[in-house]
Amino acid sequence: MEKKKIHYAWWTLLALCIIVGIGKGSLSNSASLFLTPITKDLGVGLGSLSLYFSVSAIVTLIFLPIGGKILAKYDIRSVLIVGIILQAGSYVLFSLMSSVWGWYIMAIPLAVGGVFITVIAGPVLINQWFKKNSGLALGILGAAGGLLGAISQPIVGKLISSHGWRSSYVIVGIAAMVIIIPVVLLLIKKSPQAKGLLPYGMDEVAATSDGAVINTEEKGVTFAIAKKSSAFYALLTFFFLVTSIASFSMHIPTYLMNKGFSVSFAGNIMGTLMIGVLIGSLIIGFLTDRIGSKNTALLAMFVGLISICLLVFTDSNATIITIAVGLFGVISSSIGTLGPALTASLFGNKEYSQIYSTASLGLAISSIVALPVYGYVYDFTGSYTVVLYALLAMLVINIIAILFAFKGKKKLEQDGFWK
Repeated sequence: MEKKKIHYAWWTLLALCIIVGIGKGSLSNSASLFLTPITKDLGVGLGSLSLYFSVSAIVTLIFLPIGGKILAKYDIRSVLIVGIILQAGSYVLFSLMSSVWGWYIMAIPLAVGGVFITVIAGPVLINQWFKKNSGLALGILGAAGGLLGAISQPIVGKLISSHGWRSSYVIVGIAAMVIIIPVVLLLIKKSPQAKGLLPYGMDEVAATSDGAVINTEEKGVTFAIAKKSSAFYALLTFFFLVTSIASFSMHIPTYLMNKGFSVSFAGNIMGTLMIGVLIGSLIIGFLTDRIGSKNTALLAMFVGLISICLLVFTDSNATIITIAVGLFGVISSSIGTLGPALTASLFGNKEYSQIYSTASLGLAISSIVALPVYGYVYDFTGSYTVVLYALLAMLVINIIAILFAFKGKKKLEQDGFWK
């Protein structure tokens, strides 16, 4: 009996786990660890410095459709190599800056590279390679980001403590390029056809003679109807608020250092956050299949309430803070897991991409607004107490938004728009 070979799609997924995991878990998520050391060294406000996250979010919003066209037109390996040079290279250049304007300027190539590495690469390649188990592949990819983040965050925190923020920027940026570029060259292929293969599971789905997949279950509502519905605006609200809540993770190191903890401890806690993201991605994916996206989303918001309550009512207990931040990782993971699942549950897959991309404006707007607002609140009040109470309010509103969204779905069905 001939031994069945591992389909190359799984090697592609492994490569993506490394590429996206380092780009998102190690580079993007470590940015918050640098904020306090930089503000102390350069004497700038936290709100002013964290504005570069907003610049990055605006560039991402503008460049996303352009990036999609570039990825479709050019060799994906070349695009990913340029992407990591832009993203990780910006880290290296951050080490030379002495004014916040340097971060604002370098946020542009940082975001352009990040669009390819952390946003587009995963969904595009998984869609190319997986016609079966694509959901599982996306779940594994999300968990990998949490795992690599859990490993790298404490390392980056210790690097900053021992070598300073300037040298740490250089070390982290160069390490990312040294790891990712060979992975891209060795494992990423332009397409399954370029490798002489069919996508994984292609023989188990309906297809035309030229290999084009027939989607026999395109049910749901049109984009024109969806965007006028109460369910859509409830989903938009959910996206905006869940991203605003998760954005607080970038301020956790400053929150901890304000309570007297060291940058090294903050790095360890950010590692705990990434473990929460890892476990949360897997659990939310599992529960969505078992109890539905509505119940899973409500459960995730209740977990968020527990997390923030622990932070509000605890002073300096390291154990409770560790538990709270680990639970907070579940909320962070829900952006990439619950968002797509709720969209499909509410509106089906008839015009899913248009509905999801438009609803995702809530994510982009939140990324632009929330981070600097939290920074300025800290600058003006000297603590994050007001922010924590605001997060509690947002979680409660999100629970209401979820219930309201599914009430809106029922109306769409009753009116005959769900076909």
